[in-house]
Amino acid sequence: MPAIRPLSRKLDRIAPSATTVLNERAIAMKREGVEVFNFAVGEPDFPTPDHIKEAGMAAIRDNITRYTPATGIVDLREAICRKLARDNGLEYAPNQIATTSGGKHALYNLLYVICDEGDEVLVPAPYWVSYPEMVKLAGAVPVVLNTGPDASFKMTAGQVRSAITPKTKALLLNSPSNPTGMVYARDELAAIAEVVMDAGIYVITDELYEKILYDGHRHTSIAALHPQMKEQALVVNGLSKAYAMTGWRLGYAAGPAEVIDLVSKFQGQTVLHPSAITQHAAIAALTGPEDFLPPMIKAFDRRRNYIMGRLQNMEGVACARPGGAFYVFPDLSAYSGRRRPDGSPIEGSLDLAMYLLEAYQVISAPGAAFGSEGCLRFSYATTLDVIERGMDRVEEGLSSLAG
Repeated sequence: MPAIRPLSRKLDRIAPSATTVLNERAIAMKREGVEVFNFAVGEPDFPTPDHIKEAGMAAIRDNITRYTPATGIVDLREAICRKLARDNGLEYAPNQIATTSGGKHALYNLLYVICDEGDEVLVPAPYWVSYPEMVKLAGAVPVVLNTGPDASFKMTAGQVRSAITPKTKALLLNSPSNPTGMVYARDELAAIAEVVMDAGIYVITDELYEKILYDGHRHTSIAALHPQMKEQALVVNGLSKAYAMTGWRLGYAAGPAEVIDLVSKFQGQTVLHPSAITQHAAIAALTGPEDFLPPMIKAFDRRRNYIMGRLQNMEGVACARPGGAFYVFPDLSAYSGRRRPDGSPIEGSLDLAMYLLEAYQVISAPGAAFGSEGCLRFSYATTLDVIERGMDRVEEGLSSLAG
């Protein structure tokens, strides 16, 4: 018999998600009966609010289980328009909205429909692990803009201007940020917007963490800063973070009608639409009470303050204070090159993350996956008890490494 034809090579240049790999290892350890302190997963540990769950169950009881338009039902797109006007000062029509199976799906769809082979997309680092890989999947080239703690992990307008070439198609922007929790101020966004408008490129602005803010920080959408900016901005949001609906899978994109038309065309030939049940639950989320948010944010804030205090008291650890989301991103580069008790060296953030997992049952996310070697990301979307005991393990693990 002839050999089976080879598999596609399209994914050869795509890296697997390091956070997913580590999380799967942690799940396997749990199945083996090992207690694991999981700081890797980026999802709230709160239940979906009851009124949202009730709307989903009502949709099932009412047999709302059939196909919908590719971009979602009109009632949901109208609810999204009202939300964007209310919260962000942005006026859109339903034909400028596409609902998707999560925020990640919205990001990929937009990259796919605006990018041609060889186009460049500017990606500030540290970045969410999927950004550069989605750019590659869309046939484009990620151009990384490196930032660091001295710049509060935020790109500047000057950096953006210097990186733009005739091949640049878009800039990816995330505020509040995953993995750093940094929040762009209005004046910082205004300076970036001027560069973007002058260059005629798109901004894909990922705003999933917009409602999870601390210390008086306010969220500003770059799309709301100028009428022309709104024509070049593609706003991505979803219900996963603020509404604790990660598994429901509902995201959305807002932008010029000609872009959303292409998203509809693309989505119609791929996944078609998000779950009809989820769409009806999403209407309840976007139009219902948000009294669950302040207690959730207060709990996150308490955990943030605790984990910051613990990390800042550890030798060789520096950590910028996050203004939003639910992550800390400490610099542990001082531990690269140090040796385990068996004498073998720690060779970077992935190696350090694996050591803390295997020897101390702590799962974190290596900075290398976010384009920032030397750091680790810890999510504090877990209980204070887990954070307290997990930080004990981290401190013990770091102390075990010989300089």
